[in-house]
Amino acid sequence: METGVRETKSAQIKLDILNATLSLLGKKAFKDLYVDLICEKSNISKVTFFKYFPQKEDILLYYIRIWCFERAVELNQEKKVGMEGIYFLFDKMALAYEKHPGLILSLISYITSLPRPPSPFPLKSVERELLFPEVLPEMKVEVLSIQQMMENFLLEAVFNKQITIKGDTKDLSLLFMTLIYGSIVTAHMRQITPISGFFKRNINSVLKGLSH
Repeated sequence: METGVRETKSAQIKLDILNATLSLLGKKAFKDLYVDLICEKSNISKVTFFKYFPQKEDILLYYIRIWCFERAVELNQEKKVGMEGIYFLFDKMALAYEKHPGLILSLISYITSLPRPPSPFPLKSVERELLFPEVLPEMKVEVLSIQQMMENFLLEAVFNKQITIKGDTKDLSLLFMTLIYGSIVTAHMRQITPISGFFKRNINSVLKGLSH
């Protein structure tokens, strides 16, 4: 019983740190947000902070892991297939960017600065239950990365002849990943709003090219 209480408390601290970061960040860059301020907002010490996040940038990886988990739960409850799933991912990323532009841009900047793709940040079962107590643990949810979800949807789109080009699905998924991240950076640079409409125009342009 004691172990369960301790694990729940640890999971809640991690989520509190993430929520504090999101509330403090707003539109400013993640690099301008100091750990001291996050700790003050979370009511924890710096020692506790670094126990869960050895470096501040780990919060970015934790955020995107939770984002993918939330999408997995939604897709478990309401199936999306093929291009419907692709639009779903883009729409959800548009919402994430509009809500936390500073964090999403910082995430892209951080990932592109690494010599290799980072490993997925661990997300324990107790953290999942705290996020979705009404549907877990009964629901078994596999957490996939954005690219893995994209690849699955593209495979279905090709199978259902929504995309007629013949080629490797992994190459197609890289094209759409380039589209999702490139569109965010371009929208920021050119101050394009809403980004959801910009996403859809870009997707439709790519689909038009793939249909020839």
